[in-house]
Amino acid sequence: MLAISLGLAWLVLAPLSLWVLFRGRNLAKVGAVVTLVLLESGTVALADTLDPEPVVVSHTMPRPAACAESAPVPSTARVVGRRSLELTWPASATECDTAKVLMRPKGHRLRVWIREGPLSGRHPGVTTVPVRVAGGAASLRIPLPKPGAYKAVDGRTDHRIPAPATHSAQPASPDRP
Repeated sequence: MLAISLGLAWLVLAPLSLWVLFRGRNLAKVGAVVTLVLLESGTVALADTLDPEPVVVSHTMPRPAACAESAPVPSTARVVGRRSLELTWPASATECDTAKVLMRPKGHRLRVWIREGPLSGRHPGVTTVPVRVAGGAASLRIPLPKPGAYKAVDGRTDHRIPAPATHSAQPASPDRP
């Protein structure tokens, strides 16, 4: 309430005091200066006494769990439009948002290494790409070094990464496995 009264006093008395300073007599000018000094000192005193407690804007949130450092083994690989390679693997609960991928072409074979999490050291040719998780499977798409029909190979094991299974339109007959 005191702050509101002081604000109203400023609104009424400050313009009146300024008018008296320019148009009034000497004794009125002294009274106007005293009024302005009292208003200013009241504002300073009120500012010191009404120091509100700091307001918590937001509570400190725990940092999200860092993704686990891993080297996922691709379960499928397919060349998309002869310009990019799509790799998929089973997703984990701590899947990273990005992965580092290194590709080394050799003829029509493309050796691929994937690493999630921090990568120590400097590695030429490593590309960071986003990882998408949908339906329990993680996938990434990386541009090919040169357009072409490549056979993807796991760089750690030199085993070929199979293409995704295609569903046939015909149902399996009982005599065929």
